[in-house]
Amino acid sequence: MTLFFCLIFNANIRSQSISNVGTSAASFLEMGVGARAAGLGEAVVSLAQGVTAMYWNSAGIGRVTGLEVNFTYVDWFIDTRYIFAGFVAPIPGRGAIGLNVISFGMDEQPVRLVGQEQGTGEFYGAQDIAIGVTLAINLTNRFTFGFNGKYIRQQIWHTSADGFALDLGALYITQWDGLRMGVSISNFGSSLKMSGRDLINVLDPDGANYGVDNINVNYQTDAFDLPLIARLGLSYTRSFFNDNSQITIATDFLHPSNDNERVNMGLEIVLLKMISIRAGYKSLFLRDHVSGLSLGAGVVTRKIGGGKLTLDYAYVDWGVLNEVHNLSLGLMF
Repeated sequence: MTLFFCLIFNANIRSQSISNVGTSAASFLEMGVGARAAGLGEAVVSLAQGVTAMYWNSAGIGRVTGLEVNFTYVDWFIDTRYIFAGFVAPIPGRGAIGLNVISFGMDEQPVRLVGQEQGTGEFYGAQDIAIGVTLAINLTNRFTFGFNGKYIRQQIWHTSADGFALDLGALYITQWDGLRMGVSISNFGSSLKMSGRDLINVLDPDGANYGVDNINVNYQTDAFDLPLIARLGLSYTRSFFNDNSQITIATDFLHPSNDNERVNMGLEIVLLKMISIRAGYKSLFLRDHVSGLSLGAGVVTRKIGGGKLTLDYAYVDWGVLNEVHNLSLGLMF
């Protein structure tokens, strides 16, 4: 049945010749969070638990048992940096609540003009940020619902755009031991429209009229929708040798508003509840995709003081754009 579905899915994707790539604002919202997810090819909508689940599937934080903190750092392309930070706290008997921040940007650069190649003394930069609050509620012992409300801001020098969005997620732990299902819709919200003093210019509206030379004008930009993403995920976990070692396979089906559908797949092996080895492949069946293979590993330390420290790393191959390295540090109390 799964093979039949994948064949139909593949045929449907290949029949599409037009996508909406490049038509959305706030593209940084499409960049995944967490080295574990990156190592699994981002096939984690049914697997994500704890802090990073606030990005993938807000319902995933619902069953945390203590305070958790996570920090993720990614050296992105062209000297840009992607940073995620968040924490989650349980609500006893009900679910959990969390706060998360995503930042993507670059260092400030000098403004250079013809004749002032060394700089004018001014500096410009670009910075995107999203701040979210997440709530997950355990409706039954198997079903959890969650949502993440967030404020979004994009800024390039003195021009910026602001908006709000909502992520919705659900997680179902089936009666078949080890089988989980997850679904999420991300970035449902307002459009973004840039405005600011960098859009002010001076024009001569009538070259034949010498009495009107310099008129202040304000350029207006179009409003662009956020990248709406629908995800459906399945995962299956099975123990081997003993209960301390497990193997997990996961698949996510994605339907983004600004691209064609694709499939992500991931594999994780956990040894002694301490060491994890991961591999994944993203954007299967997507024509002309750039990213693909990913590899990763993770370590969970024994208790340090009152908590456990987690360290995760992932290598992601982006083809002609070279590779990206992800590093995540977490603390669980």
